[in-house]
Amino acid sequence: MKPITKVGKARYQSRRKRLLESVGEGGIVIIGAASEKVRSRDTYYAFRQDSDLLYLTGFEEPEAILVLVPGRKHGECILFCRDRDPHREAWDGARLGPDGAPDAFGIDDAYPITDIDDILPGLIEGRGRIFAHFGRDSEFDSRLMSWLNRTRAMMHMGNPPPRELLDLSVLINEQRLIKDKDELLLMRRAADIAVLGHEAAMRAVQPGMYEYQLQAELERVFKWHDATPAYTSIVGAGSNGCVLHYVTNRDRIGKNDLVLIDAGAEYRGYASDITRTFPAGGRFSKAQRQLHDIVVKANRAALAQVEPGAVYELQHLAAVTTLTEGLLELGLLKGKLETLVRNGAYKRFYPHKTGHWLGLDTHDVGDYRIDGESRILEPGMVFTIEPGLYIPHDATEVDAKWRGIGIRIEDDVLVTETGYDVLTDALVRDADSIEQFMAANNVNN
Repeated sequence: MKPITKVGKARYQSRRKRLLESVGEGGIVIIGAASEKVRSRDTYYAFRQDSDLLYLTGFEEPEAILVLVPGRKHGECILFCRDRDPHREAWDGARLGPDGAPDAFGIDDAYPITDIDDILPGLIEGRGRIFAHFGRDSEFDSRLMSWLNRTRAMMHMGNPPPRELLDLSVLINEQRLIKDKDELLLMRRAADIAVLGHEAAMRAVQPGMYEYQLQAELERVFKWHDATPAYTSIVGAGSNGCVLHYVTNRDRIGKNDLVLIDAGAEYRGYASDITRTFPAGGRFSKAQRQLHDIVVKANRAALAQVEPGAVYELQHLAAVTTLTEGLLELGLLKGKLETLVRNGAYKRFYPHKTGHWLGLDTHDVGDYRIDGESRILEPGMVFTIEPGLYIPHDATEVDAKWRGIGIRIEDDVLVTETGYDVLTDALVRDADSIEQFMAANNVNN
């Protein structure tokens, strides 16, 4: 698998232009980089850039602030970033610096971050509206207020300070919701890498190994292809699969266990998100297969609702209806289908929604409802479809054979001009295909 180059600077310029048009004359956008986070004492977590800053620039260093000033004669896009520092670069790696940033990302101008207190108040002066992410980072909020107060102190020069402080999310989230061609290229690569990782886990599983050993095999493949986990991988054997966000991954895998793996690769900032559930011993038990078949059917029922112009929440309704029908047939629920769906009786065994937006964030930005109504699907939207069934240990109201079984099947789906494209379709999904894959790859032989 050949590496894909990063997004070109022309694409970043196009994204910034769209946002500038949305902001309009008299506005100013201020976006801070993500902060470096201490892991323990003097060691840090791996740095991951703020998604909005990454989307608009591709700049991947900390201690930076992007400023967009619509209509500014001397350039509308300004980046404040760290100066070059040979001593620090010898320890931490190369920096682009203010001299390198304009050419690398098509930015109009760049200044040292140490000069921002002197320069930014002047850029804010005369602007009526500030768009920023308020409330995310108290330190950034404090600095922003200090710049605003300095602007207020300059009123005697004739320019009034901003009158409105507005949430940038209202504008940029909608822009990010529709993926452009470069984004889709990277998302397809992230999905392909995740598929390879899940296949490796299915090949490697052996009863008696530990969940973390399977996690290691999965994430080895991610790293081999220059990707990282998009989120903490979930590897839950047996009843651990019933824990929706199980990340301990320390238990031993039993011969008769199902293994639920929810793991995605992040490639060049873009996430994939896949879940598959497979038998550690290579073959499903009758009860496991019956529940697994229901979830597969629900996955397909939800997918059948995907097309441009369709209502987003119809996927969830299709999934819960299918799951409830299956639970009724197996005797895990009793009553009338319509009543059980309306009253949410299925939530005992399926407590979450059927999907979420996907992109630079695993749970990506974008509203699910507009003016109280479920939004309409448009080409370029990407989301997950992830029905599941989780029968807890303590579900004494059902036959013991069902208890402790957790199953989820999750795929990444792109809305196209004519329908949909399942980005993760290459990974086996139904019980027969999973058993055939595991047998062909000599699992447990």
